[in-house]
Amino acid sequence: MNEIRSNNRSNFVSFSGIDGAGKSTQIKALCTWLKEDGRQVLVIRFWDDIARLTKLRESTGHRVFKGDNGIGTPASPINRRDKNVQSSLMTAVRLIIYFLDALSLRAAVGKASGSDADLVIFDRYIYDELANLPLHNPVIRAYVRLINKVVPKPQIIYFLDADPVMARNRKPEYPLEFLHINRQSFLDLGDLIGGITMIPPMPIQDVKRVIFRHAFEKISFKAVDRKGGGGLALNTDGVQLAGLDGM
Repeated sequence: MNEIRSNNRSNFVSFSGIDGAGKSTQIKALCTWLKEDGRQVLVIRFWDDIARLTKLRESTGHRVFKGDNGIGTPASPINRRDKNVQSSLMTAVRLIIYFLDALSLRAAVGKASGSDADLVIFDRYIYDELANLPLHNPVIRAYVRLINKVVPKPQIIYFLDADPVMARNRKPEYPLEFLHINRQSFLDLGDLIGGITMIPPMPIQDVKRVIFRHAFEKISFKAVDRKGGGGLALNTDGVQLAGLDGM
């Protein structure tokens, strides 16, 4: 993994999917893998670093819709009421807020692309918001295409597919019915925007192997000087990547 980048801009990828799909786990594994190879990695979390009006959005879900705050765990499940609240009024509000988020994301990508990071990883992207919209509506689909033009497209867009039942067992925050609907929205969104790398439901270690090998094949990095030469030499739990000097 020592091919010279054709410009000075950082590579960037995004991870999206329903809650409990395993995004955080896979991002952490990818970061560890790259840092062991001497790479600089920058992780940008959409909700913490990109989304606008987050306090207002959180308080609305809690006070107006009587939803729980926090993050659900198997030992302490919660019932959030925010993106799973579907109504014409909420859709209209989301169209405004998501456009603000898209502008914020555009600026963040521009700033991060000029950083020293070898890879910028987005933990969720604008796609995770667009999947909350009624994509069967022609007007909404036109809106999605507009947002897709406003926001820079990652070099790799990972959609982590997951069985809603298993996802909810890992992260019990939303009703199972909503997770089924949300999963289908991600699949529909993938067809709408194109260029998606869909990772099918499978054990965590298998997902990690697929992502590592795919990233190794698709992303070009600037050369790293190493004593003794050679490129990345990591055994990724059974996927031997040693001896590959370039991509």
